[in-house]
Amino acid sequence: MGLFGTADTISIKDNLSTVFHKAISAAYPDVLDPPVIVTTSSNPKFGDYQCNSAMRLAQQLSSSGTKINPRDVAKEIMSKLEVSSVIEKYEIAGAGFINIYLKREFGQSVLRNWLWAGEVLPPYVKKKRVVVDFSSPNIAKEMHVGHLRSTIIGDSISRLLEYLGHDVLRLNHVGDWGTQFGMLIAHLQDKFPNYLTITPPIKDLQAFYKESKTRFDEDEEFKKHAYECVVKLQAFEPNIIKAWKLICDVSRQEFEKVYIQLDIKLIERGESFYQKYMESIVLELESKNMLEEDNGRKIMWGEKHGSRVPLTIVKSDGGFTYDTSDMAAIKHRIEKERADWASIIFHTLSILVFLFFMSINYFILISVILQLIYVTDAGILKSFHRMDHVSFGAVLGEDKKKFKTRSGDTVKLSELLDEGLKRALQKLKEKERDKVLSQEELKAAQESVAYGCIKYADLLHNRNHEYVFSFDKMLEDKGNTAIYLLYALTRIRSIARTANIMKDELRQRSQEVPISLEHEKEWKLAKVLLKFPDVILGITEDLYLNSLCEFCYEVSCAFTEFYDKCYCVEKNQSGEIVKINMGRLLLVEATALILEKCFSLLGLKPVAQM
Repeated sequence: MGLFGTADTISIKDNLSTVFHKAISAAYPDVLDPPVIVTTSSNPKFGDYQCNSAMRLAQQLSSSGTKINPRDVAKEIMSKLEVSSVIEKYEIAGAGFINIYLKREFGQSVLRNWLWAGEVLPPYVKKKRVVVDFSSPNIAKEMHVGHLRSTIIGDSISRLLEYLGHDVLRLNHVGDWGTQFGMLIAHLQDKFPNYLTITPPIKDLQAFYKESKTRFDEDEEFKKHAYECVVKLQAFEPNIIKAWKLICDVSRQEFEKVYIQLDIKLIERGESFYQKYMESIVLELESKNMLEEDNGRKIMWGEKHGSRVPLTIVKSDGGFTYDTSDMAAIKHRIEKERADWASIIFHTLSILVFLFFMSINYFILISVILQLIYVTDAGILKSFHRMDHVSFGAVLGEDKKKFKTRSGDTVKLSELLDEGLKRALQKLKEKERDKVLSQEELKAAQESVAYGCIKYADLLHNRNHEYVFSFDKMLEDKGNTAIYLLYALTRIRSIARTANIMKDELRQRSQEVPISLEHEKEWKLAKVLLKFPDVILGITEDLYLNSLCEFCYEVSCAFTEFYDKCYCVEKNQSGEIVKINMGRLLLVEATALILEKCFSLLGLKPVAQM
């Protein structure tokens, strides 16, 4: 195991940062915490990477009384740099920039190891127990476009963390508890009084929900009965629990259809799971005198922007609130799940259901309260626990307003996916792919394009920004789109097939034939591929998937430049192969491995024929 990754996958930025930290510390031992600034060069004339520490360091030295020119600082740093297996040479440029050039032999070694392994091995990270909350629909309501982003982003983050070797628990924190269930159960009892012995024929749960909501809003007696059912539900009365399970099972089946289509794997753990933990939370807060009475409620106070904000822990009727369930859920992740990375929260836990429309203040408030209770008193939430709120913008229609149907209803996720399948098939037929693909191949291509374009268009955008949902743009076969990239990989994979060389042979030849990196376009492509570990590690810090999408497109563009200038397979006028450049075919295979791994992390499914 190396310092910067496995023997096969090195983080170049981490490597360079360590090299320069050592050199700067040797050159200026009295400077505490010296600035180490390593960036990718935007212009090959200025190297592959740059160290821009000299200017910042010169400022620090000047402020402490030592006037020095940044270029002289750069020279002093250069004098302390050691020989590296990664770096070919350094040079000073401009006011004190240090340009860094990578060794081709280093690139060949990394790519050769990936080819021999048959996959792109992950960079080394310290393994953690991570809980990822995402999707989180409400029972008795259909999944809609508002659930799209959290589902797609959550799945990709989970895939990436699993790839790095983290122990990831994918949680679906469904809304299966509370007032709405009192309402639904009361309606079930009235409409199907024999539900205990005969399973009620509830096919359209959405319509059933709307009926119960109308009664709840208009009938005071029904509302009173619904609240009574909530209290009985929280007391786990058997007949009420059976009604609750009936409703949950119908809803769960509908959710599962969507998850199967999108290839999403989740463990359901709804609000109901935390009922007993909410009870213990209340007892614990009471024992610490952190609750106070307020018109029959039990509340506690937190600080937000210097103002005291109340959290309702127990309602006046004895029921619990979203505040209570969220605190119980996070505590459970830390204590019972032993999570190091306690939660990656979308609009997951109940209080955050509408967070993509609002700020993260409530998330911060809950975190502060948990620290107040558990760090100062019980020592449960410690400094090494990491908690992230992964916010995201809304999905807009082409009118740049909230995405709705023509009738003004919220777009159902199942209908959106079906429309994607219809559009994808239409696009493939426009390209006359139905004339060359078998029915099975056409169906695989249709699903790959439909679900891939929806996922990729979402992940391509900075998750904090809104984006306009447009099938026309998603299905463009030029530019940074899923269909373009999926086609690019199919084309890349076809090159070795054209040469009649199988994957196993390429793997074997990678240990015998040097990967060709002499041509400037070969080396440019290789250097892009070598960025992969740093792209992945960067996402673990900020949880922005758009950088991986941008990397895919950069790989594809670099490959196009390479393929236009560097022949891999040469044929005569009769179409017979006269020359195979094995070194270049190995570079083609390395490119395919990188794109396949990226697609896997993004949840895209490439196909052999498109």
